[in-house]
Amino acid sequence: MDDQNQQDQPEKKEKKQLSLNVVSNKQHKGFGAGSIDLSQVSCIIIDNGEAYIDVGAMHAKSKIERGIKFTPNREDTPNGRQCWIVWVAVDRNEEGAYYAGATACEMWIDTEARRGWKILADHVNKLDYSLKRRIVLGELGEVEKAALRKLLVEHNAEWWNRSTEELKQALEV
Repeated sequence: MDDQNQQDQPEKKEKKQLSLNVVSNKQHKGFGAGSIDLSQVSCIIIDNGEAYIDVGAMHAKSKIERGIKFTPNREDTPNGRQCWIVWVAVDRNEEGAYYAGATACEMWIDTEARRGWKILADHVNKLDYSLKRRIVLGELGEVEKAALRKLLVEHNAEWWNRSTEELKQALEV
């Protein structure tokens, strides 16, 4: 009898959650398809003239951001040092992979006071621009441009060689 009651009741459908696939190497075709795929974006930190890859920056948990209380008011971080997050998108064409988009976001960090300044909306917009294959690096100084160029070439010279002239010119010192 219990078996009969179970068969008569319709199955409860699980409610599907809407979520973004931040890092994935699977082709997503189900619910939420068309969500932003960030698997082809890397985060580069430029700090004190040195550029390095820090995947934690994707979630505001890079080495320099951890333990920092951020504010949108620049004057709240009077003793900070200027740092940059550079979003770099990698794409592929018939020749192979290349650096397709690159955008820089400014932030100021005062490690001692554990305070920082950044504009989150700017970081989100610049990440979007990188995904859309834009090059927005004009705010970087010569030292930062040289550090970024060096990192990109050392990381993968073939990708650098296949990259657009726009990117190469943007990083000329």
